Amino acid sequence: MKAALSTLISSKNLPPHHCASSSSSSLSRSIWLHPKPLSPPSSFLAPIAPAKSLSSSRIGLSRSSKIHTANFSSTMASAYKPEASRVPPALPLPTPPVTKFKIGLCQLAVTADKERNIAHGRKAIEDAAAKGAQLVLLPEIWNGPYSNDSFPVYAEDIDAGGDASPSTAMLSEVSQRLKITIVGGSIAERSGDRLYNTSCVFGTDGKLLAKHRKIHLFDIDIPGKITFIESKTLTAGQTPTIVDTEVGRIGIGICYDIRFQELAMIYGARGAHLICYPGAFNMTTGPLHWELLQRARAVDNQLYVATCSPARDAGAGYVAWGHSTLVGPFGEVLATTEHEEAIIIAEVDYSLLELRRTNLPLLKQRRGDLYQLVDVQRLDSQ
Repeated sequence: MKAALSTLISSKNLPPHHCASSSSSSLSRSIWLHPKPLSPPSSFLAPIAPAKSLSSSRIGLSRSSKIHTANFSSTMASAYKPEASRVPPALPLPTPPVTKFKIGLCQLAVTADKERNIAHGRKAIEDAAAKGAQLVLLPEIWNGPYSNDSFPVYAEDIDAGGDASPSTAMLSEVSQRLKITIVGGSIAERSGDRLYNTSCVFGTDGKLLAKHRKIHLFDIDIPGKITFIESKTLTAGQTPTIVDTEVGRIGIGICYDIRFQELAMIYGARGAHLICYPGAFNMTTGPLHWELLQRARAVDNQLYVATCSPARDAGAGYVAWGHSTLVGPFGEVLATTEHEEAIIIAEVDYSLLELRRTNLPLLKQRRGDLYQLVDVQRLDSQ
């Protein structure tokens, strides 16, 4: 499956970086937490013949119901054409390398001191791994302030690596040393004369598995509340990113990307088990939409969603909402926290994916006769 997906996955392998910086500081606390409807075909409405006795009635209804259900499913599949709702058709959910594992969400306090942020991030990852986390997720823009003025100052050349990218060098070193998978939140990336908001995924061997550049830039204006225009300094990414790791197939989005359900639907159709969204929602949209969007993306696509925010700093120019969260495939909040610095450790159980998809067979009920989602990247690669 990995070979078949090679044209679909945005990835780049680089040799492991090494970083000697470390810190004895610890996080303040750890948390363990818990169009018009169509009439159905006439065959759907065929009456069931009445039974002659109570005993035979029970048997007759049972048999007829089974036949009726089978006919319904068969007719529905042929009439609704669910496979045509995805172009190319959705990939089957791959068998994950593990069924259960622990994920660590590191909600970090971010300062203007880049070296401190990197050392603090290292310590948080180590603490999460010590608690059993096999996958660790960091926040959006965790190595410096979230501001248009700061992005050019804190930006790193990820492709060059080494001293040109001390943040990813640390992530590479610690992932290899601890034998864990890291979705490294996001940092400002410098590539030529452009800046991107970029998330890097590192495997257990310390290699860079994938690099996701934020596709949807945060350009909003709510008068009297929040105005931020990322496009003043950042360039939008052009590629959805899904990557096979030792803890399953993961789709990557960054903050504002979560608002666009089409991206999550593409990840679902490519067989993702989990979508990770490092993000920094603000004090206006955070209370209204942060949890709502996570639960929507999870329940719509019947997969896991994990988010990680910076801790709230009321004195910062941009104040993050916090509330890093893990959501299950039924839209249930499995673990979350408040706005303070924290590490969340929670269990992901992929066996629930098939269970929930059996409970609610959405994949078989999509109306391919009425609508389609076209994955242009996959289509062009075939």
